[in-house]
Amino acid sequence: KQAGFAAMWNMVQVVHNRNSVYQTAYHLVWFPKYRKALLTGQVAKTLDGLLDVICQERGWPVISKEIQPDHIHLFLGIPPAIAVADAVKIIKGTTARKLFARFPALRKQFRGGSLWSPSYYVGTAGNVSAETIQRYIERTEHIKGRR
Repeated sequence: KQAGFAAMWNMVQVVHNRNSVYQTAYHLVWFPKYRKALLTGQVAKTLDGLLDVICQERGWPVISKEIQPDHIHLFLGIPPAIAVADAVKIIKGTTARKLFARFPALRKQFRGGSLWSPSYYVGTAGNVSAETIQRYIERTEHIKGRR
C-alpha cells in the first residue's frame, strides 16, 4: 500500500494559474455493462496501466485506484477547467477502445459494442472526506477473492 493518506493527498498539488488557484480531487466509480465481473487477470492489469497513462498524459494525478472484478474506484485530481463528465468520457472511451483492441473476445460479451455502463458515480473530496474515500477503497480490497 501507499505511504498513507497524507502522502497521497499531497500528490494533488495546489495549482496556480493566471485565473485561479485550486486543489481538486474526485472519487469516480463505474462498472462494466451488465455489471459483468471481467476485470480480472490480464484485463485488470492492462486496465490499470491504461488508467495511469491516460491520466498522466493529461496531468490528472491519480491519488488512488482499485480495480475490482465488476467495478473501478479512481480517486484523482482534475483541473476545474475540465468538466468531470468530459474526463469520465475520455477515461471510459479510451479504456474501452484499447481493451477491445487488446482483448477481442471482450467485444463478444457486450451487445452494442459498449464495454462500460453509461452511468458513473462522482464525489468531490477535501482533506477530511478524502480520508473516508481512501478507507472505503482499502476496505473493498478484501472483496476481490469472493467474486
